Amino acid sequence: MRSSLKWQKRVATTLGYIALAALGFFFLFPTIAMMVLSLQADEVQIAKDMGSIFMFIPRSISLQNYQDVFSRVDFGRAFFNSIFVVTSIILVGLVVNSLIAYSLARMQWKGRNLVLSFVVALMIIPFEAIAVPLLKVTNSFGWLNSYHVQIIPFVADAFSIFLFYQFFIGLPKDLEEAALVDGAGRFRMYWQIIVPLSRPVFATVAILQFIFKWGMLLWPLMVTRGPEFMPLPLAMNTLYGQAPFWWGDRFAFATLMTLPTLGVFLAFQKWFVQSVATSGVKG
Repeated sequence: MRSSLKWQKRVATTLGYIALAALGFFFLFPTIAMMVLSLQADEVQIAKDMGSIFMFIPRSISLQNYQDVFSRVDFGRAFFNSIFVVTSIILVGLVVNSLIAYSLARMQWKGRNLVLSFVVALMIIPFEAIAVPLLKVTNSFGWLNSYHVQIIPFVADAFSIFLFYQFFIGLPKDLEEAALVDGAGRFRMYWQIIVPLSRPVFATVAILQFIFKWGMLLWPLMVTRGPEFMPLPLAMNTLYGQAPFWWGDRFAFATLMTLPTLGVFLAFQKWFVQSVATSGVKG
């Protein structure tokens, strides 16, 4: 009886792993196919493989498509622009948004609930609804075609504030109360107590902000002119509009854009999973 139960448990475990592997392959299939097709230089073969379920099987390996990307657009400049803009938004945003959330979660002040409600309301407003008014405001400041026009409007983020707030209200107050008795100020408590305890949510916000801002196209299309401040999504859009219209080059560019996102997630996945398991991010 006991051996039968063990056998059933092993079968159930094996079937579970098979189901998870199949589900994982289902979600990874587009990315794998994109990377494989980017390594094929034959456009005719790429067109044939795109209509086949076996497109993830490499038929030949060539770096010609990647060479075409660097020769057809200024990829290096666009890559630097994207890295600089997104990194600036994330680093400054982590400080600004976490401080705002800390004041909402730990401090009592007049109008606090109203501000919190305002933050939650801002989460449901799509960026497209405020893009044109924001363009008029930034244009009146003379910010168009610059780095700061792509950075400053996105530093304060309602969704990031809400994630920080949800995490902070779940932290115990004992350490802060002890520090307050010892004469520590609010900023010192934030920096020496809250920040070290909140590494998972900091990583989560950084990953999500990187994903959201890395592929942003509409705003750079509205505020940049020429390749000097052009980020990767806009450079990719430029490549798509240039002849010859080769799918291999498009897959190569898309692969180059995807790799940094995968790298960031793999680097911070431990903290990301921990935050999802311990905070309100799980819904």
